[in-house]
Amino acid sequence: MNRKITGKEICLVALAVCINIAGGQAALFLRLPIYLDSIGTIMTGVLLGPFYGMIPNLLSGMVMGMTTDIYSLYFAPVGMVTGFMAGMVSGIIRSRMAHVWPAAVAVTLPGTMLSAWICAQLFGGITSSGSSILVQLLSHTSLGMTASVFLVQIVTDYLDRVISLYLVAMAVRVLPADLKYVRRQGRSESEHNKR
Repeated sequence: MNRKITGKEICLVALAVCINIAGGQAALFLRLPIYLDSIGTIMTGVLLGPFYGMIPNLLSGMVMGMTTDIYSLYFAPVGMVTGFMAGMVSGIIRSRMAHVWPAAVAVTLPGTMLSAWICAQLFGGITSSGSSILVQLLSHTSLGMTASVFLVQIVTDYLDRVISLYLVAMAVRVLPADLKYVRRQGRSESEHNKR
């Protein structure tokens, strides 16, 4: 089971970090109610598996948290859960584009629960996201802060994950065969080396 990380895997994780940062900055600059900071994470999860899927958002969260958006640092665990779940449903995503919608539910729910708790408990519902306005409006209803955050998060997170999963599914379809199966190749190479 122990094998070395290949150069392709390192490059893919680095590319995913760059995609996360670019998407997150675009959403932040445009004040979109979605985040777009998990596209690279989802791509890594789909191509390399659940454990590799956790790395890009950890790294991009640290970079963005120390440079442009402090909230990214606190929400890095949410992206790690998203990457893990993307790796778990990668077979569904690869099989048919129509399966993106149910796969997005599986990818969204665990991260949304964690994200709603972080947002409500640590930040009182106010973050750098454009969805904070909706949270503040709903929090003054009978829902309260945590339920308001969860309600807004589930809608915005699901929309964000559907967009991200569609982009990744389209990208995976046009990738060269040797990049589509980096994880499988790494395993077969390590098994070949053992012989």
